[in-house]
Amino acid sequence: MKLSHLKQILAYIQDFTKVSAIYRVSDTIIKISFDKDEELYFEMRRSDSFIFKTASYSRSKIYNAPFDVLLAKRFNRSNILTLELINEDKIIRFKTSVASAYKQETTYLQFEFTGKYTNVIILDENFIVLEALRHVDLFSSFREVRVGQKLLDIPNAPFVAKEYPIEDIEHYLYEQNENEQNQKLTSLQKQKIVYLTKKLSKLEKLYNGLENEKELYIEAELLQHYGNLVLSNMHLIKPYQSVIILEDYDSKEVSIELLKPYPTVSMMSNSLFSRSKKAKQKAKYLHIEKSSLESKIEHMQLFINTVKEAESLAKINLLFPKTVQAKKIKQNESVETFFIEGYKVQLGKNEKGNIELLEKAKAKDIWIHMKERPSAHVIITTDKQNIPMHIIQSAARLCIDFTMFDKGRYLVDYTPRREVTIQSGANVLYNKYKTLEVDTR
Repeated sequence: MKLSHLKQILAYIQDFTKVSAIYRVSDTIIKISFDKDEELYFEMRRSDSFIFKTASYSRSKIYNAPFDVLLAKRFNRSNILTLELINEDKIIRFKTSVASAYKQETTYLQFEFTGKYTNVIILDENFIVLEALRHVDLFSSFREVRVGQKLLDIPNAPFVAKEYPIEDIEHYLYEQNENEQNQKLTSLQKQKIVYLTKKLSKLEKLYNGLENEKELYIEAELLQHYGNLVLSNMHLIKPYQSVIILEDYDSKEVSIELLKPYPTVSMMSNSLFSRSKKAKQKAKYLHIEKSSLESKIEHMQLFINTVKEAESLAKINLLFPKTVQAKKIKQNESVETFFIEGYKVQLGKNEKGNIELLEKAKAKDIWIHMKERPSAHVIITTDKQNIPMHIIQSAARLCIDFTMFDKGRYLVDYTPRREVTIQSGANVLYNKYKTLEVDTR
C-alpha cells in the first residue's frame, strides 16, 4: 500500500469520532464500524496489506484469541481521541477511550502496513504492548513485539515518498476490494481448472484405451478354436507346456501361448475357453462402458466450462463444497452434489445418475429440468420446507451450466417430485409445473 494513499485515507477517516464495533472477519481482515454507519476493512496480510470498503463481507468464524478478546474489550463503543500517521511512515495509530468506563481508559490501536512486518498492535497509554495480531521476537526483527514490552518506534524512512492523488476515496476503497476479489477469482479458477483438467485427461485416457469390439469378438472366436484344438490333440501335449505347437484342421502349424504352465491338458483348454468367454463378455458390454465414459467426459467438459464462466468466488465455492472429514461417505460417481446456502442440490451426471435421482427423491423435493429438451435432472432436497425462489433459480442455472456450452436465454421447468412420472429410464412426464427463464449471457 502506497504511503500517499494511506495519508488520503487517513484524512477520510478523520471525520469519524467513534468506533461502534471492531472484530476480525477472517484470519487477516479486521472490520471497523464507525459512527455515521461507515464500515472499513483492514486487510493486514503480510506484504499485501490495504484498506477497502464493500457492501458486505461474510464473517468466516468467530475469533476468540487473546488478541480478539482485548480488541473487543478496549475498542467496542469507544471514542476516537486522535488519529495520526507515525513518523511519516505507513503506520496509523488510533488513540481511543472507552465511552462507558467508570474510569477513562486510554488505549492505542496501531495498524502497521510495513511489508513483511505488517501487524496490528494494541498498546496501553505508556506504549506497552497489550496484544498483537502477530508477536515478533528479536530473532526475527530488531523491534520486538511482545506482550508486556514497550514498543519501539520504527526509524524514519530514508526517502521522500511520491504523491499519488486519489480523485474519489469512496470509489478507490470499493475498487480495492473489487480488484482483490477478481485476483482471487482468477487464481481459484486456474487452480480448479488444472484439477478438473487432470480428471478429464484420466477419463480420456481410459476412453482411448478401450478395446475394439470387433477385435474382441475375433479374439474370442480364436481362443475358442484353440481350446477345441488342444482337446483334439491331447495325446500330443505334455504337462506344464506354456507354448503349444499344433497342426490346425487345415494342416497349417499354429503356436498357442498359455498365460502360465498347467499340469493337465484339460486345464490348458479350460484356460483358453475362460479367456474366450471373458473376451466375449468384454465385447458384449463394451458399449455400456463406452457410453458411461462419454457421459463422464462431457460432464467434466461442462464442469470446466462452468468454472471458466464463473463470475464470483461464491459460484466457485458452490461448485466445490467442502468435504466433511469426520464422515467417510462413498461418493456417487453418477451424481454431483452441491450446497446452496445450506440446501442440498443434486445433479445427474448421466442417465444412470438421472434415474437414481428420480428414484430416491421424496415427494416434496423439487425436480428441475430444461424445458422441452434433453438435460441434466436436478433435485433440491426440501425436507418438507418451503424453498426460497433464489435457491430454485440458482439450481436451475446449474441445470443449464451442466447441459449447455452455449450462453443464451433458456426456459427451465420445476415441480415437486410427486408430479413427475417415470416412463422409461430417465424419460418422464410431468404436470402442474412452473417455468422460469434463465439468462446465462
